[in-house]
Amino acid sequence: MTNGPAPHPDWPTPAPIRGVIFDIHSTLIDQGDADEWLDAALLAAPHDLTVTARRHLVAFLDRIWEGARISDPESTRDLSFEAHSRVFHELIDAGPGIDRALAEALYSTMLDSWHAYDDTVPVLQELREVGVRTCLLSNAGVPIRRVLEREGMVGWFDDIVLSYEVGCVKPDRRIFEEALHRLDLAAPEVLMVGDNANDDGGATHLGMRTLILPRTTGRVHGLAAVTALVEGYNAAATD
Repeated sequence: MTNGPAPHPDWPTPAPIRGVIFDIHSTLIDQGDADEWLDAALLAAPHDLTVTARRHLVAFLDRIWEGARISDPESTRDLSFEAHSRVFHELIDAGPGIDRALAEALYSTMLDSWHAYDDTVPVLQELREVGVRTCLLSNAGVPIRRVLEREGMVGWFDDIVLSYEVGCVKPDRRIFEEALHRLDLAAPEVLMVGDNANDDGGATHLGMRTLILPRTTGRVHGLAAVTALVEGYNAAATD
């Protein structure tokens, strides 16, 4: 196996990556199985569902936040807990006949099924060991710190920037600038990692290298690509 063609001698040496900014939902955290989510909600608000009704409901819940990108393209839901709840219930009301009791139970149990990918903490640990600073940057209108604490992730970040705390959402450049400020690094020294080309891709407008890892199924998300990129860029910078 080869490492590909040698770089052109006239190409500039890339800056080393000294920091990584991570999105959370579908990047470090898997939103979980919609069946599991529905089961938790049904414990709180029992309903008799036919097999067909359950199948339609699970399919709807699995993709519910894709609908939010249409109904709330400016991500106003991620500026406050109240706005997030409102948008969720608007989506539910447009869905397959879910009554208010079940809707409330679904919302109250939503975060219970969110779990870190198996490769999340190991990658954060590897970055810490090689001296690369990390920041979590999330469009979040829910108490995401609760999930971070439960999943043992909090201590692995040098800082955390959440949209509802700073008053702006990705792809607004201001939220990326805030993350860079917290890391005390310049944009060319930082890698942005996320799952959404529109939101997370906003980092490119500041000159950040950006890696998009779309949502996957399964317990491993492929985050080893992050450490491989960091190692590759940093090795090139020292050659």
